Amino acid sequence: MTVVERGQPFEVIVDYAHTPSSFETIFPPLRKRCTGRMLAVFGSGGERDLAKRPLQGQIAARFCDIVILADEDPRGEDPVELLEMIAAGAEQEGMRRDESLLVIHDRKQAIRRAFSMAQAGDIVLLLGKSHENSIIYKDFALPYDEISEAEAALAELGFEGPVPPERGGGDETEEAL
Repeated sequence: MTVVERGQPFEVIVDYAHTPSSFETIFPPLRKRCTGRMLAVFGSGGERDLAKRPLQGQIAARFCDIVILADEDPRGEDPVELLEMIAAGAEQEGMRRDESLLVIHDRKQAIRRAFSMAQAGDIVLLLGKSHENSIIYKDFALPYDEISEAEAALAELGFEGPVPPERGGGDETEEAL
């Protein structure tokens, strides 16, 4: 779990959480201390456990005010179908498409949308990629770094404050929760 701080009025947390059990671990304490809204950007790995996808959507919908689904590692699966499986779970919990539930396949654009929606006191969670260095599609791997992308998106919004001296590690995890 890494906190990305560039002087923005909302909190940005990058974490590898990508399973229902990891969502159930991180969402409750963050929700408890959140003074605004919780926004989450995530997807699911392709060619992996299909049953977890609607559960991810359900759990995120219970704790988050806004869920933005984005490509994570679709691999050989149809990215549209993959995210629709997650969306179905979120909709079961009452999220409404194009209101509290957005599907933006391009992860970079999804992050920018989340940041543009975020307000003071909100927590924006970027989940599932964390330390990984690519997004894997059927025929290629797109080089990708979630923390660098979050910093670039914040800079585009004019938030270019100091970057903490250390990234990753246990200290940030405890502080974030």
